[in-house]
Amino acid sequence: MGRIVRTISADASVVCSAIEGKDIAAEIERIHKTSAVVTAALGRLAMGASLIGFGLKEKDGSVTVRVNGSGPIGGMVAVADSFGNVKAYCDENIVELPLRPDGKLNVGGAVGKNGTLTVIKDIGLKEPYVGQVELVSGEIAEDITSYFAVSEQVPTVCALGVLVNPDLTVKNAGGFLIQLLPFAPDECVDVIEKNIAEMPSVTTMMELGLSAEDIAMNALKGLEPNVLDRFEVNYRCDCSRERTERILASLPKKDIMSLAEDEITEVRCHFCDKVYRFTRDEVLGIQNK
Repeated sequence: MGRIVRTISADASVVCSAIEGKDIAAEIERIHKTSAVVTAALGRLAMGASLIGFGLKEKDGSVTVRVNGSGPIGGMVAVADSFGNVKAYCDENIVELPLRPDGKLNVGGAVGKNGTLTVIKDIGLKEPYVGQVELVSGEIAEDITSYFAVSEQVPTVCALGVLVNPDLTVKNAGGFLIQLLPFAPDECVDVIEKNIAEMPSVTTMMELGLSAEDIAMNALKGLEPNVLDRFEVNYRCDCSRERTERILASLPKKDIMSLAEDEITEVRCHFCDKVYRFTRDEVLGIQNK
């Protein structure tokens, strides 16, 4: 399981949430059988969504983060609840690209720089809040930073990383999200900028043995930070046969009748790859409900 730790400055003007996401990224690779660069891209998106979801105040809230880029991965989607549990999928699970000149996986090339990042927050209102920005780099963290600056006007720093072994298993994964509240003094900005400049990459910090708590405390070093809360987070799909039935029931009658032409109708969950099977009589019964 993963873990999120949230720290807050002494004057409550700056908050940092950090995630240990190795198990989340590993579950993505296990379920979707992704290539290395797709594991890195989808893992970053899942952890970013987890951090955003964790920041929701509404207990039953959720956030959906969609990336539609021009790269070979195609569309990517991650959905997280307000406790940071997350699920994710993408259009293309296998993408092979040369490494970048610095030897790192070319996530930006796989995602593409031309496209959009959309955040949909369901916080119990009649309509969900929807914000969208143009992709900055396709590296995910920079795009999430841009989203908060442009769409929500919240000064934010986001960093995400997934380190993949040669055998395609996940070596480590994590990230952090720093956000300044409107009343944060200018001195806080200077301290945060200095801290970020001195911090190595997320995966390097984890290779050095730093925990989510260590990273969150270091990010706010000099601001007398305290740990606000700690939560376990997981890759979690909430699909069910009953939910699938409701989806089928929402289809137009002609589509249901078309499905009923087959002896068995199979519905596969994009997020967890679970298959739900319905007989012809069950499909017709759904229509009659």
